[in-house]
Amino acid sequence: MTAQPQDQRTRPRKQPRQARAQHTVTAIIEASARILEEQGHGGFTTNAVAELAGTSIGTLYQYFPDKDALLGALIARETSRLVEEVEAASIVVAGRGALDGVIEAAVRHQMRRPRLARLLDFEEARLPLDVDTQFVRARIVTFLADILARPDLPHQSDTASVTDDVLAIIRGMIDAAGERGEERQAQLMVRVRRAVLGYLAMPDSAEA
Repeated sequence: MTAQPQDQRTRPRKQPRQARAQHTVTAIIEASARILEEQGHGGFTTNAVAELAGTSIGTLYQYFPDKDALLGALIARETSRLVEEVEAASIVVAGRGALDGVIEAAVRHQMRRPRLARLLDFEEARLPLDVDTQFVRARIVTFLADILARPDLPHQSDTASVTDDVLAIIRGMIDAAGERGEERQAQLMVRVRRAVLGYLAMPDSAEA
């Protein structure tokens, strides 16, 4: 989840101000997602996106100067959805329950639209993240750090490092599963939980 420097490539050309414009932008972003899922990078063109979204190429270019800007908006949308689920999981008072919820949210996010998630993983490594997406990702770190500091979880003398490690475990295992094309959500969730709890020196109650 390391953020990269921001540049102009992933910035929308302008922001929608009215409801109709927002609807158009939403349709364009979802059309981008569908084309990537169904046709991959080969079919992902601004003309194809505009056609599927039911808008003109000129309208698309009012908001998105190129494909990188479309990808940046799509990454921002998916990241925002993930952080909403992580935030909901963090509401659980018990640290163990909240941690399980975060793992479940992360796995579910990958498996909901697995091909799209795999393609966006690749693009995230290539593209710089905009400021808003960096901020959203920082919230995930904040929520997880709060969970790991709760009294029912083992005390950590260096919460920041442990938080980074746990995030690396979760993301690394999920990304690797995505690269393999794995779609067995329940099994992946069990393995990720086992790895995280093992790192934290906690028994897996599901196996106790």
